[in-house]
Parts: sequence; C-alpha cells; structure tokens
Amino acid sequence: MLVASILKVFYWFGAYYSNALLFQAISMIGVQMVLLKVALDNRAPIGIREGIEHTPFSGLKAGARGTGFSRPYNFWQWRANRPYWTFLSYFVASLLVIHVIFRPISRSDLYISLLGFAGLGVEAFLPVPQIISNQRAQSCKGFRVSVLGSWLLGDAMKMGYFFFSGDSVPWVFKFCGILQCCCDCYLGVQYWMFGDGILGKSDIEMVGAANGFEHGDDRWGTKVADVRLS
Repeated sequence: MLVASILKVFYWFGAYYSNALLFQAISMIGVQMVLLKVALDNRAPIGIREGIEHTPFSGLKAGARGTGFSRPYNFWQWRANRPYWTFLSYFVASLLVIHVIFRPISRSDLYISLLGFAGLGVEAFLPVPQIISNQRAQSCKGFRVSVLGSWLLGDAMKMGYFFFSGDSVPWVFKFCGILQCCCDCYLGVQYWMFGDGILGKSDIEMVGAANGFEHGDDRWGTKVADVRLS
C-alpha cells in the first residue's frame, strides 16, 4: 500500500487527476509510514522462542507445501529495520531523478500510464493473498467479517466517486477500482462458502511447513500441533 501510494503521487504529475485523490494518496503515505515504524519497533526479536526458531516477517520458505516461491533477496522480510527505510528512500529518489532529470521520459504517455497501472494495480490486488490463503485453508478463520464489510463499503463509495466525478478521474482509476471491488466481492463469496470454521489437519500441516517444519519431523523437539498453538 505504501509503494502504491507513492506511485500514485508521482502519477499525478502526469495525469493531474482529482486533488482529492492526490490528498488521499499523500495521507495514506503518512499513515502507512507510521504503521511500518510501529510494526518494526514491536516485532518479535529473532531467535529461538519456546523451542521454535522465529523469524519476524518471514513467509513460506522455498519448497514449503503449496509453493516453491522464495522472495528475491528476502524482499520485505529483512531482519534489520534499516533496509526497509533504505528501499523506500531509493525508490522515491529514483522516481524523483526520472521526473526531474529525465523529463522526456517522465512526460511520455507510456511512462505516465505505467505509473498509473503499477500504483493502482498493486492496490487493486492487495486482497489476493488473503483470497489465496482462504482458498488453500478452505476457511476464513481469522478474517473478520467487519473488515470485509468495511472493504465493501469503501469500494461502493470509491466506485461512486470514480464514476460520478466526470473527467477529473482517469479511466485507470475506474478499471483498477473495478478489479479491487471484484476481489473484495469474491472474499465475501469465500466467507459465505467456507465460513470461519476450524482449520483441518491439512491446514495445520501447512502452518507447520510455513514455519520450516515437515510433518512428523521433530528435529526441533516440537510437533506440528505445537507450532499452531504457540
């Protein structure tokens, strides 16, 4: 969301869309930076905790059940705090260099469209990881219906603003807004299909795999069930 908002701000310099949407993007950057600072300051320390190796912000390891994907250079899973701020600084600096020095590029329609699609596309597909998680687990346990309701309400208000504000809102906002609305609606369908029931045995094994444990492997002295309950 932070990267998407930064891209939307730079997109404004080429599209000059509604000032209200620009203010919303700037406000979101401030809010997300505060949330990132709080998350980094309060994440659990690296090391062994209750007999389990714990790595903050870590996701599924390569080869874990359900995925063979590993983030390049452990992107956004760094153990130190500094790389997060370094990445954001370099990201903003790179965009500034393009807009200030390489003006033929920053003024091209292709570059402007790319910024819009990148920023709004990232925001539109934010619900996808939750959708995949629910689908694999065949359950929406842990996903609050109040959150879903707020997302759908926000989508309705956003769609109303996008389509009734005339030419001040570029069509890329409308297109990506529809995609995000579809994703949120499918989350509602998942909640209707799966509910928030208890996870099955296969899902417990998936949790174990996500933490680096194989089924039946007690090399750390901890069973899969202990991983889920800890």
